[in-house]
Amino acid sequence: MKIVRLLLCVAAVGLLMQSPSASQAETKKARVLMITQSAGYRHGSVNRGKEELAPAEIAMTQLGQQTGLFEVHCSQDCKADFTKDNLKNYDLVMFYTTGKLPIADDDMSYFLNDWLKQKGHGFIGFHSATDTFKEFEPYWDVIGGTFNGHPWGSGTTVTVSVHEPDHPTMKAFGGAEFTIKDEIYQYKNWQPEKVRVLMSLNMAKCNPAKPYMVPVAWVKTIGEGRMFYTNLGHNEGTWVDKRFLGSVEAGVKWTLGHVDGESKPNPELSAELEKKAKADTDK
Repeated sequence: MKIVRLLLCVAAVGLLMQSPSASQAETKKARVLMITQSAGYRHGSVNRGKEELAPAEIAMTQLGQQTGLFEVHCSQDCKADFTKDNLKNYDLVMFYTTGKLPIADDDMSYFLNDWLKQKGHGFIGFHSATDTFKEFEPYWDVIGGTFNGHPWGSGTTVTVSVHEPDHPTMKAFGGAEFTIKDEIYQYKNWQPEKVRVLMSLNMAKCNPAKPYMVPVAWVKTIGEGRMFYTNLGHNEGTWVDKRFLGSVEAGVKWTLGHVDGESKPNPELSAELEKKAKADTDK
């Protein structure tokens, strides 16, 4: 954990010494509210300990500085910061959260039913964002599904199939398949008819292999707003993985509407992958 924090801090110092390019300076930075509060299990990647920021927060702060794309306010106090009045100050909201967060009903309703549907607004969910508000259907209807266990633990190396390598949010992974050591969730309340799956586990190459499809990342539109979810990010090491950070950078651009990328639901792919996973595990 200390090594990862050191790497992130050293990189951040280096980035602060860099001057943004002219094009970056001319582009108005997006304003990002990154919520990392844990009302359930607290992941190491969002555990500040005695530090001012957690590894995931350092990584996003650093990424914003490096790209000149956004500036981020990291908060572990929803009661103070996740309010209707404060949300109006931001273009993008990120969740790396767990449990039932202390957000007032009116503020959550505004976020889901008004703020998020506005053009130029976006929501990015990292890893346990699907382990948040699991009993609150309006939330999991937006994010696409809810946590239902993780047979692939933090020490497991999994093989991930990228179904749209040319989608802007997927290009950083470099092709149709990659491996990574990270914790992978399976889901309930899964809504393939409402999301576009971009990558999933390749069960033929994973241990354990399960006879069902497990998505790893997806996108969807909500009104004129956009949502990008990635399961990755449990391990602190993922937050210094250039592939992951490249995907997140593109995810920011996509959710803000700076780049195009298909978001039409593809339930037929989920059905095909379900059959394939069953066939692969029946062998």
